[in-house]
Amino acid sequence: MKRSNRLAWMGAIAIAAIVLLTLVAAPNNTKITLGSTYNRAPDGYGAWYNFMQQQGVSIKRWQKPFSEIQPQNSPTTFLQVSTYSRGTSLDIQEREWVEKGNTLVILGVGGRVTEADFSTLQKSSQGDIKIETRRRNRKVNQKQIDLGDRFGAIVWQETYKQGKVIFSTTPYLAANAYQDNLSNFNYLADLVNKNSNTILVDEYIHGYKDPDVREKESEGDLSNFFAKTPLFPISIQVAIVLLVLIWAQNRRFGKPVTLDTQVTDNSEAYIQALALVLQKADTTDFVIDMVGKQEQLQLQKALGLGQIPLEHQTLINVWVEKTGASAADLDAVLKLRSHKQPISEQELLSWLGKWRSIRLTRNS
Repeated sequence: MKRSNRLAWMGAIAIAAIVLLTLVAAPNNTKITLGSTYNRAPDGYGAWYNFMQQQGVSIKRWQKPFSEIQPQNSPTTFLQVSTYSRGTSLDIQEREWVEKGNTLVILGVGGRVTEADFSTLQKSSQGDIKIETRRRNRKVNQKQIDLGDRFGAIVWQETYKQGKVIFSTTPYLAANAYQDNLSNFNYLADLVNKNSNTILVDEYIHGYKDPDVREKESEGDLSNFFAKTPLFPISIQVAIVLLVLIWAQNRRFGKPVTLDTQVTDNSEAYIQALALVLQKADTTDFVIDMVGKQEQLQLQKALGLGQIPLEHQTLINVWVEKTGASAADLDAVLKLRSHKQPISEQELLSWLGKWRSIRLTRNS
């Protein structure tokens, strides 16, 4: 490969590696913003949040960890639209907070996929609620179900001492996609505002943080700072480019090894090609004539009889006299050549074997 072509290939590989790394290392905002009230996409809750504000409801965004929720003068409802399918079990902090008389609403908990239609209309006091999921919870007591069908619960609640937790198998209960179906908006509004509680919407799980939280979480953590800035993926990309360039310049350990060029034996190649052609043409008589002639001349030379072909009987007599060997083998190979008739491959191999034996006898 020419040097210019090799450099072009190396450059293409480097660019492909950078593109791939960028796609992998770039933040995936599609998933984390699911359910955020800042999100105006179909899976966001921006429209529902504005709807609640227009109703004069006491609602605000919460951009701190759950552990920093301070006790309120009145019970509080905390709404989480989960970015992943979480379980229904609560951690210690969540449980203690709920038991004090607060309400935790979690949209998007795990449920089993059932045979229910993906898109259904569920009856409620707020009208028909559009549900687009086959996931249901079949382990819920019928008295706990707030919204569901024969396949199981979609929305249900569990009581923890003075408080309660409301679960939903779909995170899209009142997403922007259902703006034309106000029953969904009214239904979620009723769930979170039944007791006129203060409503907090969790935006911390969607990556939104108050300035003091950001400052606190980034203090003294240099590696975390680099990991959250473009400098980290850029440094990796530069390292990859440098490695590719070093490889392209052949800066390896040790000296370059020159490959040996195989020399082609033209005579051997010609003989092999000719043998293949003769085999395909089934011309054993030609082979016998040519090989037999050369073998006879080599035999005469070894016996000191010159290079002019002799009569077969004369050659046989001298052969017997000088070697003391039987005349039958030499007579057989000489007669076969004089017949000039096609023979089988097995007979040809036998004939060549006899000539080999004669050569060994004359050289011994």
